[in-house]
Amino acid sequence: MLLRTKGITLKITNYSESSVVAQIYTEAAGLQSYMINGARKPKAKISLNMLQPFHLLELIVYQKETTNLQRIKEAQQSPVLRSIPLDIVKTSIALFLNEILYKVLRHQHPDPFLYQFMENSIIWLDQTNEGLANYPLIFLAKLTHYLGFKPEISKKPYVDLMEGKFTDQLPGHVYTLQSPHSDYFREIMDCSYSACNKIKLKRADRSYLLQKLIDYYRLHTENFGEINSLYILEEIFGN
Repeated sequence: MLLRTKGITLKITNYSESSVVAQIYTEAAGLQSYMINGARKPKAKISLNMLQPFHLLELIVYQKETTNLQRIKEAQQSPVLRSIPLDIVKTSIALFLNEILYKVLRHQHPDPFLYQFMENSIIWLDQTNEGLANYPLIFLAKLTHYLGFKPEISKKPYVDLMEGKFTDQLPGHVYTLQSPHSDYFREIMDCSYSACNKIKLKRADRSYLLQKLIDYYRLHTENFGEINSLYILEEIFGN
């Protein structure tokens, strides 16, 4: 049957000399694999440029329950991103978050609230130039709510990442945060995108918190693995 849905491309794999398989998280059907013939040709109807990280798509797809490889009838960018594809900082953020999204959304059912969060987050990033260094932290913090493992926030001094909560006692393992990073973590979890630039972090603290958030995702996501694009982000914000 034909299905109209929004989608965000998370991963592209070359299939042949001119075709690709696109992993697209759709609002209506969750994460789907689509064969796109001729996408690598110069005059492709659905081109690789449309399938770059964080690009928002309006799709009409052929949806068959009997196959794991679907096909796209029509696709267009909506809205067209203006700054993310052209700004090296925003592009690096998109690559990093796309890699994480692909890992966590493999386990998710269709969720219109999750999709709307991602769409709104992408549009905000495309339209702003403030607080970019903290944006990945805020995005990952907010995403935990939709994935079902948002940590319990309180004024206690330590964070137990394995249990996903603040605690009075320092946990007996390495997956923990203590002051001042537990305080920063609390701020990040409560922060809105519009207040991104109000959290004042040194580069080393930001890098440490980002690694701890990745650890948190790894602890609560099956087969999460390593994040290969993290070094790109650290290079961009390390200058």
